[in-house]
Amino acid sequence: MKVRIFYHDRCFDGASSAAVFSRFYRERIRSDVEFVFSGLLHRAGSLFDETQFDGDENAIVDFKYSSSRKITWWFDHHQSAFLTPEDAAHFEQDQSNRKFYDPDFKSCTSFISMIAEQRFGFNPSAVADLVHWTDIIDGALYPDASTAVEMKAPAMKLTMIIESAQEFGFIPRLIPLLATMPLEQILEQPFIAAALPRLLERHQGSIKVLQERMECKDGTLFFDITDHELEGYNKFIPYYLHPECTYSVGLSKSSFRVKVSVGSNPWAAIPPAVNLAKICERYGGGGHARVGAISFDVTQGEKARTVAAEIVKELRSSAS
Repeated sequence: MKVRIFYHDRCFDGASSAAVFSRFYRERIRSDVEFVFSGLLHRAGSLFDETQFDGDENAIVDFKYSSSRKITWWFDHHQSAFLTPEDAAHFEQDQSNRKFYDPDFKSCTSFISMIAEQRFGFNPSAVADLVHWTDIIDGALYPDASTAVEMKAPAMKLTMIIESAQEFGFIPRLIPLLATMPLEQILEQPFIAAALPRLLERHQGSIKVLQERMECKDGTLFFDITDHELEGYNKFIPYYLHPECTYSVGLSKSSFRVKVSVGSNPWAAIPPAVNLAKICERYGGGGHARVGAISFDVTQGEKARTVAAEIVKELRSSAS
């Protein structure tokens, strides 16, 4: 039996959600199963290619809802989980007991773990450390910016590797290890260990580039790094370099999109009060109350800059 699991790509919580779901499915639903892992990224236009929904069962974790009848499992915790009101209504009418949503959870991984334990009798003890770290990373529960940026913990190094992954098949190869192996041992695997030195060097370089590009004014920081291949930069670097800022708005570019990232400082002296997901939703994006993003087609750089400037103006005005 083939189960295809779609997950939020280049995201530690997305990969971990796929890992926990696959372990739960094998242990509590059926064991004679082949998992196929497929990453999904937010982009301009259609998010789903229904021809890929080719499993005997198809699951989406840590990503937006699809009303396709071919999707048999769904878990998400993002405030902006539904592309349309019709999708939200479709979810509300679902009677399968296989689709679950709760925006109050810090990570989708912990949400899946809880549902799997309470409703299906799954024992999450073997993935407890993974669940613990996804809550810290996706919920920005670090004690300070240094912990988030200096990459000392194994989970932080794996987050950097996952967010920077470009090679097709790299994260699908990693996901089964997250489901079965301690994080320290995963770092020792040859294909992981080989990638780490280069990525740590890139991380240090990204700190230098961001430091040169950042402008912090009226509590909101702005930077444009679209001329560098740095989309997977550590999102806490802005607050590491400028702890006085409450919000950050960044422009980055990859091969398929221009991205406007909107975030808030978890350690800000003035706690963030603006719901960033609602701002991003106005431009076709989404996220959480404290962090969000908007994706534009790679040809729409000027439109992305205009939107970023509007958001910066709005956030800076909120401080006055």
